[in-house]
Amino acid sequence: MRRMQIDRVMPGDIVARTIFQENGSVLLGEGVELSDRYIERLRNLGIDFLFIEDGKTADIVPEDTIRDETRKEAVNEIYKTMNAFKDDPGIQGRTIAPDMGKNFRRVFGSIMQDLATRPTMLVNLSTIHSNDAYLFQHSFNVAVLAGIMGIAKGLNRNQLEELGIGALLFDIGMTKLPKQLVQKQGPLTADERALLQTHPKEGFNILRKYHDISIVSAHCALQHHERFNGSGYPRQLQRDEIHLYAQIVGLADTFDALTSPRPYRKRYTASEAIEYLFAAGGTYFELELIKLFCNHISVYPVSTTLLLSTGQTVVVTENNELAVHRPQVRVIKEADGSEPKSPYEIELKNETHITITKEL
Repeated sequence: MRRMQIDRVMPGDIVARTIFQENGSVLLGEGVELSDRYIERLRNLGIDFLFIEDGKTADIVPEDTIRDETRKEAVNEIYKTMNAFKDDPGIQGRTIAPDMGKNFRRVFGSIMQDLATRPTMLVNLSTIHSNDAYLFQHSFNVAVLAGIMGIAKGLNRNQLEELGIGALLFDIGMTKLPKQLVQKQGPLTADERALLQTHPKEGFNILRKYHDISIVSAHCALQHHERFNGSGYPRQLQRDEIHLYAQIVGLADTFDALTSPRPYRKRYTASEAIEYLFAAGGTYFELELIKLFCNHISVYPVSTTLLLSTGQTVVVTENNELAVHRPQVRVIKEADGSEPKSPYEIELKNETHITITKEL
């Protein structure tokens, strides 16, 4: 299969990977033949790339970091919980979701089981979802990225659970904000920005009332917008004043937000987001934490279509943990536009004179 930008998809192409709705249920299933109407609907929902079946790359199947069953369970739990708080904004304490701690402990346990079975620690989050699903899928993605980081940092089982629950629920304070503010597509006014910046405290105040949710998990909500140089909010904390869990969640939050399509901007590619993070090293985030994070990100996920400096169009077939910027690729179109007579692959880590120009 090939991962393709929606503007390059054609009627008659076959969907190779399921697209999900906001509650984790199926929007468009694997095997569906695309029509003009389907393509336009997906574009209107903010979906900017698809996985498409392709005879030249039929054997290229990206291995997702997390199973669809685990993702669906987690996203549905996030969806139910956040909607419960949205529907009853005036209720205080643990009345709304009395089993929240237990439920999210189970959810993160499933995520950790999936991570434990992976042969490598290289993350590929390739699930496609609509704009409406952003908040729920985003919280799930942040938890997966945080789990990988926690493992890489050598956290023990209890610490990983605290981090994971905090990551799954770090944005729960957004449920206290007006819907029109959360979904606004244009620039925010000063008053709107001030209101938006209340969500970390709101989230902390929700989570700290649950005796089965650690107070350090609640600090993921409170501190995920604090920044290394003190420029964040709500308390302008600096360096080690920010809890490690919140630093990890803040970093994962930033990366996944950049690499997700938003109504007001195009998504960053993984490589562009990594460039942004390295530029923020020592300013917004600790540089060593950024290095550790980026060592576990699939910069060019398997099945991504790329243009090389040679003019050749290629599809990524394999990633290398020791050279994440230099994947193995299959040539599907030569520089002159012709197709190769027989498929062949290039190991970019061995071809230092060839560079990747852009994703297609």
